[in-house]
Amino acid sequence: MALVKPDENVNYQEEFITNSQGLKLFTCKWIPKKDEPKALIFICHGYAMECSITMSSTAMRLVKEGYAVYGMDYQGHGKSSGLSGYIENFDYIVDDCSEHFSSICENEENKGKMRYLLAESMGGAVALLLDKKMPGYWNGAVLVAPMCKIADDMKPPAAVIYVLKGISQLVPTWKSINLTEDIIDLAFKRPEIREEVRKNEYCYKGPPRLKSASELLRASTDIEQKLHEVNIPFIVLHGEDDKVTAPQVSQELFNVATTTDKTIKLYPGMWHGLLYGEPLENIEVVFADIIRWLNERTKLGNTRSEMSKKVDTDHLPLNKQNKL
Repeated sequence: MALVKPDENVNYQEEFITNSQGLKLFTCKWIPKKDEPKALIFICHGYAMECSITMSSTAMRLVKEGYAVYGMDYQGHGKSSGLSGYIENFDYIVDDCSEHFSSICENEENKGKMRYLLAESMGGAVALLLDKKMPGYWNGAVLVAPMCKIADDMKPPAAVIYVLKGISQLVPTWKSINLTEDIIDLAFKRPEIREEVRKNEYCYKGPPRLKSASELLRASTDIEQKLHEVNIPFIVLHGEDDKVTAPQVSQELFNVATTTDKTIKLYPGMWHGLLYGEPLENIEVVFADIIRWLNERTKLGNTRSEMSKKVDTDHLPLNKQNKL
């Protein structure tokens, strides 16, 4: 993982914006300097994580492939305002991402460019809810070990869920009792990456706060009930030895999603942190799959975009196969 500093071919910028609640949110972007970006990629990071450090290696890999990459630390995460590790309402996160990401897409220089979401872990839930909020707006999603349902063998009993909801209303910011292994030890295979995450002051390391746990469960349940309605083109990637989010849930998403443009990659022996927590040779395999998927769709999308521009300019009709 480690912070990967931009080289002379990358324009990296940071900015704080103010959301509709008056909170200051940290944003960052990596833009190719020499060439026009071939598409836009928006990072949806995981719970307790942040963008500018933990996702820098991911962003640099993508920008070297010609993509513009944008990130934002959710409220209560990273360098953004809010109590660390606290999710008051999952909808607020989705709203913040929707407003910021779409404002970038609507900039004059970005109009006509394809728009992708790249989501890790809890960010998978954010991405799927972004698509639900604006159906058809996003051209595709890269879902890396997504949180889109609580696996049946991990789901708390109904009575526990009921109690959690009640207590979280009374003492929302209290930390829950951590009854599981250290999530960092479960997520990242390489010991040096675990140490880097622990040393990163912008990553939250404590047990989930009660309201955060309740909101994560609510968001997962909402998505679980509508997995069959997912219509965004996607590639879902999951390590078969993931102990944080369940690979069988990614398989279920792939099986039931409405979209016909869907791809699944399951990696034997890999853990949760596919983007930076695995040995380098495994990371290379994962990114080869991601970049191949993005390039194939971007090439097709650009062809369609150019065709549409020609139709608009020359007032040419299209036939039923969208051909001139």
